[in-house]
Amino acid sequence: MEQTDTLKPAWYAVYIKSRHEFQVSDRLSLKNVEVFLPTVERLQKWKDRKKLVVFPLFPGYLFVRTTKEAKDLLNVLKVTGVVRMLCTIPGEPDPIPDEQINFLKKLVANKDALDPYPYLNEGQKVRIKKGPLHSVEGILVKKLDKHFFILSVDVLKQGVALTINASDVEKI
Repeated sequence: MEQTDTLKPAWYAVYIKSRHEFQVSDRLSLKNVEVFLPTVERLQKWKDRKKLVVFPLFPGYLFVRTTKEAKDLLNVLKVTGVVRMLCTIPGEPDPIPDEQINFLKKLVANKDALDPYPYLNEGQKVRIKKGPLHSVEGILVKKLDKHFFILSVDVLKQGVALTINASDVEKI
């Protein structure tokens, strides 16, 4: 690996202890680590009330932007609640393309009803051609007379689904 690759910040997926997403995100932010924890609001119902509650979109995971320098990786790994960084080769965290994180940020900011969706290897790749999600790329899937726009996060082998009008997308 070149020295410049080690010094260049990139996004990485971090696996964390169950139900510790928000605490770990706060701890990393206090250490000046750039963190992205995609969340969704869902209506939670109890016997006596209903309330909008914020949940992690990918339970057990969050994303950090850091370099591959040992001191920077240790800065993340030493945070209470962090289990490990996702790697295919042990000790070599897999970078996530900036484009995937940017698209995911756009989907989360849109506040439409998002649902976790299984990771897809096949399907038609499309780009949204209008509206607040203009230029976001993903996969179009049809299910029970509805079209879903799927954004896959390769490293997590997970994705997120958004109901969409098929006329709002174009082939890539």
